[in-house]
Amino acid sequence: MGKPGERKLQILHTLAEMLEAPVAEKITTAALAARIDVSEAALYRHFASKAQMYEGLIEFIEQTLFSLINRITGEETRGLEQARAMAQMLLAFAERNRGMTRVLTGEVLVNENERLQARVNQLLDRVEASLRQSLRIAASQGALAAERDGALAANLILAWVQGRWQQFVKSGFRRAPLENWEAQWGLLTAGLLTPGP
Repeated sequence: MGKPGERKLQILHTLAEMLEAPVAEKITTAALAARIDVSEAALYRHFASKAQMYEGLIEFIEQTLFSLINRITGEETRGLEQARAMAQMLLAFAERNRGMTRVLTGEVLVNENERLQARVNQLLDRVEASLRQSLRIAASQGALAAERDGALAANLILAWVQGRWQQFVKSGFRRAPLENWEAQWGLLTAGLLTPGP
């Protein structure tokens, strides 16, 4: 772990790992330092505060999600398929990154600096805007029923994804976000689609 950048990544990686414990505990910088086998002072050489560490995790989540969203919108031209792939990706991300899901649900941010929750809210607003854009494309392609509001649908999809994240976290990571994915997506979108011939 020679380079400062590598140590920073190790700190963030360890913090995310500690957040993966099925029972949430308040994570202290002392516990984090002990897990990495460094002094608390060494942590503070890389991050000015614990809030800054959480900020680093939120930045990682943001970069990961939006690079995946950009890949989806770059590869898929059908708007409804873009929205479907985004929802599935958001659930799969949670399943693979349990500690990060605790950050996305805000559970670990309760006693932290309020700007962290504001930052997560901003990230989720951007995700919703991406869903809205895909549903706008779907409407222009005739895939959505004419009377359906894409903005309302985007909000509903995001609220459902967040609900699945919550269930995952609150169940101690036993209720997998992708469980019954196909069936639930079908129920969710049944009212949006243009009726078949």
